[in-house]
Amino acid sequence: MDIELILKDKTIKAKDNVEKLSNAVLTGEIKIADVIKAGSATKGSEKGTCVEALEFITRSNPEMSSQKCLEFAVGCLTDKAPRVRWEAAKVIGNIACLYKTKLDDAIVRLLANTEYPGTVVRWSSAYAISSIVLLNTKHNTDLIPAVEAIIQREENNAIRKIYSACLKKVQKN
Repeated sequence: MDIELILKDKTIKAKDNVEKLSNAVLTGEIKIADVIKAGSATKGSEKGTCVEALEFITRSNPEMSSQKCLEFAVGCLTDKAPRVRWEAAKVIGNIACLYKTKLDDAIVRLLANTEYPGTVVRWSSAYAISSIVLLNTKHNTDLIPAVEAIIQREENNAIRKIYSACLKKVQKN
Protein backbone atom coordinates (compact mmCIF):
# COMPACT_ATOMS: atom_id res chain seq x y z
CA MET A 1 0.00 0.00 0.00
CA ASP A 2 1.40 3.38 -1.00
CA ILE A 3 0.60 5.87 1.77
CA GLU A 4 1.61 8.85 -0.37
CA LEU A 5 -0.90 7.89 -3.07
CA ILE A 6 -3.66 7.56 -0.50
CA LEU A 7 -2.87 10.96 1.00
CA LYS A 8 -2.73 12.71 -2.38
CA ASP A 9 -5.94 11.16 -3.77
CA LYS A 10 -8.44 14.02 -3.57
CA THR A 11 -11.31 11.81 -4.75
CA ILE A 12 -11.29 10.08 -1.35
CA LYS A 13 -12.54 11.92 1.73
CA ALA A 14 -10.07 12.44 4.59
CA LYS A 15 -12.13 10.24 6.94
CA ASP A 16 -11.94 7.38 4.42
CA ASN A 17 -8.17 7.87 4.15
CA VAL A 18 -7.91 7.72 7.94
CA GLU A 19 -9.84 4.46 7.91
CA LYS A 20 -7.68 3.00 5.12
CA LEU A 21 -4.44 3.88 6.89
CA SER A 22 -5.66 2.72 10.29
CA ASN A 23 -6.91 -0.60 8.98
CA ALA A 24 -3.72 -1.17 7.01
CA VAL A 25 -1.66 -0.77 10.19
CA LEU A 26 -4.02 -2.82 12.33
CA THR A 27 -3.96 -5.68 9.82
CA GLY A 28 -0.18 -5.53 9.41
CA GLU A 29 -0.24 -4.40 5.79
CA ILE A 30 1.87 -1.36 6.70
CA LYS A 31 3.83 -0.41 9.79
CA ILE A 32 2.93 2.39 12.16
CA ALA A 33 6.43 3.77 11.45
CA ASP A 34 5.38 4.27 7.82
CA VAL A 35 2.44 6.44 8.89
CA ILE A 36 4.74 8.46 11.15
CA LYS A 37 7.25 8.87 8.32
CA ALA A 38 4.52 10.01 5.92
CA GLY A 39 3.11 12.42 8.51
CA SER A 40 6.56 13.87 9.12
CA ALA A 41 7.07 14.48 5.40
CA THR A 42 3.82 16.34 4.78
CA LYS A 43 1.74 19.27 6.01
CA GLY A 44 -1.84 20.39 6.37
CA SER A 45 -4.70 17.98 5.81
CA GLU A 46 -2.39 15.13 4.78
CA LYS A 47 -0.48 15.41 8.05
CA GLY A 48 -3.80 15.64 9.88
CA THR A 49 -4.93 12.42 8.21
CA CYS A 50 -1.78 10.64 9.38
CA VAL A 51 -2.10 11.90 12.95
CA GLU A 52 -5.80 11.02 13.03
CA ALA A 53 -4.97 7.51 11.81
CA LEU A 54 -2.42 7.23 14.62
CA GLU A 55 -5.09 8.34 17.08
CA PHE A 56 -7.47 5.62 15.88
CA ILE A 57 -4.71 2.99 16.02
CA THR A 58 -3.52 3.98 19.49
CA ARG A 59 -7.07 4.20 20.85
CA SER A 60 -7.88 0.66 19.80
CA ASN A 61 -4.40 -0.84 20.20
CA PRO A 62 -2.03 1.43 22.21
CA GLU A 63 0.71 -1.20 22.41
CA MET A 64 1.23 -0.83 18.65
CA SER A 65 2.78 2.58 19.33
CA SER A 66 6.45 3.27 19.77
CA GLN A 67 8.56 5.97 21.32
CA LYS A 68 8.83 7.44 17.80
CA CYS A 69 5.03 7.68 17.79
CA LEU A 70 5.13 9.59 21.08
CA GLU A 71 7.89 11.89 19.81
CA PHE A 72 6.00 12.56 16.58
CA ALA A 73 2.79 13.35 18.48
CA VAL A 74 4.63 15.68 20.87
CA GLY A 75 6.12 17.53 17.89
CA CYS A 76 2.65 17.89 16.38
CA LEU A 77 1.33 19.69 19.47
CA THR A 78 2.76 22.96 18.13
CA ASP A 79 1.60 22.49 14.53
CA LYS A 80 -0.16 25.38 12.83
CA ALA A 81 -3.20 23.23 11.99
CA PRO A 82 -5.62 22.78 14.91
CA ARG A 83 -6.64 19.31 13.67
CA VAL A 84 -3.05 18.13 13.91
CA ARG A 85 -2.76 19.53 17.46
CA TRP A 86 -5.95 17.95 18.75
CA GLU A 87 -5.33 14.54 17.20
CA ALA A 88 -1.75 14.57 18.54
CA ALA A 89 -3.01 15.32 22.05
CA LYS A 90 -5.40 12.37 21.82
CA VAL A 91 -2.56 10.10 20.66
CA ILE A 92 -0.57 11.14 23.73
CA GLY A 93 -3.56 10.52 25.99
CA ASN A 94 -3.97 7.07 24.46
CA ILE A 95 -0.34 5.99 24.96
CA ALA A 96 0.86 7.95 28.00
CA CYS A 97 0.56 4.85 30.19
CA LEU A 98 3.24 3.15 28.08
CA TYR A 99 5.75 6.02 28.34
CA LYS A 100 5.37 7.33 31.90
CA THR A 101 9.01 8.45 32.13
CA LYS A 102 9.10 10.16 28.74
CA LEU A 103 6.28 12.69 29.11
CA ASP A 104 8.12 15.88 30.13
CA ASP A 105 8.02 17.57 26.70
CA ALA A 106 4.46 16.40 26.12
CA ILE A 107 3.31 17.94 29.40
CA VAL A 108 4.92 21.31 28.64
CA ARG A 109 3.27 21.49 25.22
CA LEU A 110 -0.08 20.17 26.40
CA LEU A 111 -0.18 22.80 29.14
CA ALA A 112 0.57 25.48 26.53
CA ASN A 113 -2.35 24.18 24.44
CA THR A 114 -4.74 24.64 27.38
CA GLU A 115 -4.68 28.33 26.43
CA TYR A 116 -5.24 27.75 22.71
CA PRO A 117 -8.28 29.67 21.40
CA GLY A 118 -9.85 26.60 19.76
CA THR A 119 -12.12 24.53 22.01
CA VAL A 120 -11.27 21.16 20.44
CA VAL A 121 -7.54 21.69 20.99
CA ARG A 122 -8.21 22.58 24.65
CA TRP A 123 -10.58 19.61 25.04
CA SER A 124 -8.01 17.19 23.59
CA SER A 125 -5.31 18.65 25.82
CA ALA A 126 -7.61 18.11 28.80
CA TYR A 127 -8.05 14.48 27.76
CA ALA A 128 -4.28 13.94 27.51
CA ILE A 129 -3.39 15.83 30.69
CA SER A 130 -6.06 13.95 32.62
CA SER A 131 -4.72 10.65 31.29
CA ILE A 132 -1.27 11.62 32.53
CA VAL A 133 -2.53 12.75 35.95
CA LEU A 134 -4.37 9.44 36.39
CA LEU A 135 -1.06 7.62 35.99
CA ASN A 136 -0.15 9.03 39.42
CA THR A 137 3.49 9.75 38.59
CA LYS A 138 5.98 12.30 39.90
CA HIS A 139 4.47 14.75 37.41
CA ASN A 140 1.39 15.11 39.62
CA THR A 141 3.28 17.36 42.01
CA ASP A 142 3.20 20.06 39.33
CA LEU A 143 0.24 18.88 37.26
CA ILE A 144 -2.44 18.85 39.94
CA PRO A 145 -1.96 22.54 40.84
CA ALA A 146 -1.81 23.35 37.11
CA VAL A 147 -5.08 21.50 36.52
CA GLU A 148 -6.71 23.33 39.43
CA ALA A 149 -5.63 26.65 37.89
CA ILE A 150 -6.94 25.60 34.47
CA ILE A 151 -10.33 24.76 36.00
CA GLN A 152 -10.51 28.28 37.43
CA ARG A 153 -9.82 30.00 34.09
CA GLU A 154 -11.48 27.61 31.61
CA GLU A 155 -14.83 28.90 30.37
CA ASN A 156 -16.03 25.69 28.71
CA ASN A 157 -18.00 23.45 31.09
CA ALA A 158 -17.22 20.23 29.18
CA ILE A 159 -13.49 20.88 29.48
CA ARG A 160 -13.76 21.78 33.17
CA LYS A 161 -15.67 18.52 33.74
CA ILE A 162 -12.83 16.47 32.24
CA TYR A 163 -10.36 17.99 34.67
CA SER A 164 -12.73 17.83 37.66
CA ALA A 165 -13.49 14.14 37.05
CA CYS A 166 -9.77 13.45 36.84
CA LEU A 167 -9.06 15.21 40.15
CA LYS A 168 -11.90 13.31 41.87
CA LYS A 169 -10.44 9.99 40.72
CA VAL A 170 -6.95 10.95 41.91
CA GLN A 171 -8.27 12.06 45.32
CA LYS A 172 -10.08 8.71 45.77
CA ASN A 173 -6.80 6.84 45.39
